[in-house]
Amino acid sequence: MNTFKSVFGNYDWDTIQNKIYRTTETEVRNTLAKSKKTLEDFLVLISPAAKPFLEEMAQQSHQLTQKRFGKTIQMYAPMYLSNECQNICTYCGFSLDNKIKRKTLTENEIEQEIAELKKAGFDHVLLVTGEANYTVNINYFLKAVAQIKKHFSSISIEVQPLSEEEYLQLHEAGVHTVLVYQETYHREVYKEYHPKGKKSNFDFRLETPDRVGKAGIHKIGLGVLLGLEDWRTDSFFNALHLDYLQKTYWQSKYSVSFPRLRPAEGIIEPNFIMEDSDLLQLICAYRLWNEDLEISISTRENEKFRDNIIPIGVTSMSAGSKTNPGGYAVDVESLEQFETSDERSAQEIASIIASKGYEPVWKDWDKAYTT
Repeated sequence: MNTFKSVFGNYDWDTIQNKIYRTTETEVRNTLAKSKKTLEDFLVLISPAAKPFLEEMAQQSHQLTQKRFGKTIQMYAPMYLSNECQNICTYCGFSLDNKIKRKTLTENEIEQEIAELKKAGFDHVLLVTGEANYTVNINYFLKAVAQIKKHFSSISIEVQPLSEEEYLQLHEAGVHTVLVYQETYHREVYKEYHPKGKKSNFDFRLETPDRVGKAGIHKIGLGVLLGLEDWRTDSFFNALHLDYLQKTYWQSKYSVSFPRLRPAEGIIEPNFIMEDSDLLQLICAYRLWNEDLEISISTRENEKFRDNIIPIGVTSMSAGSKTNPGGYAVDVESLEQFETSDERSAQEIASIIASKGYEPVWKDWDKAYTT
């Protein structure tokens, strides 16, 4: 059966990159005048030529987001269950070659983390682990989900790529969303960033969202690690992937996230610097291209940027995030996957959202809605 790999094979990195950087202001004007945008229009909107039109893009993005999603921002928090990992990734604090204390939460420790997140008001939780199949595997995930779903209306996961059967098990167990990031779509350099471990298999990771879609997961989230390679070219391929998935697994919803490289133990410096104005342009480009796409901003971003982006295009925000296992209650000093930038509490973020005339939404989903 065909997967995104067959579509991906029809595109060349250098060709797409050249096309992006050859875009003219006339093409940008023509694209902004269209009521419906195509993938080719997305390419135009992420080009350097579109930068002078950022104000117009932001206005259109605001209007489209409010029309489709109203004046609401969903609140969520990550819960890191483990920092054990069998991969060497040159940009990650959990990388196997980093000599750090490894930790995987027990059932009792998970309960303590749950209590802290519920105290903060959260009802949507994102479960995150390193990629260590011998420890944090499908059996561990199923047990954790069974424990956690008693307390949260929506569970998302960001773990190692799994089989279609394992995703089906998670779907039946109550997982609502699966996030999986290709990190970079530049096949030729992918191996340099992932020299050891199962994650070094570019194609297996590339086809993961297909397995998620076939398992019937309600929502699929994609993204690239901004800073590894040229953000414009990587983002085009991420949009290409989303376009394929939406047409193939149309029953699922889709989201996009924008992780920028942040400081972490033992990581490389970014190859490409992405300025705040670049990230704003990218968010607007996604919204103008795809009105239905959910757009998420994490605490990787600074306070000023997160405050100002609220009316422009995002639909969900994390708050008060801890990126280390047990970071909320159990082991606050354990190693983080990366440093957060916005360290304000969930209630502080909710107040900021409300001050801008938007509603912070703590719960907008329940499994009962599907039964």
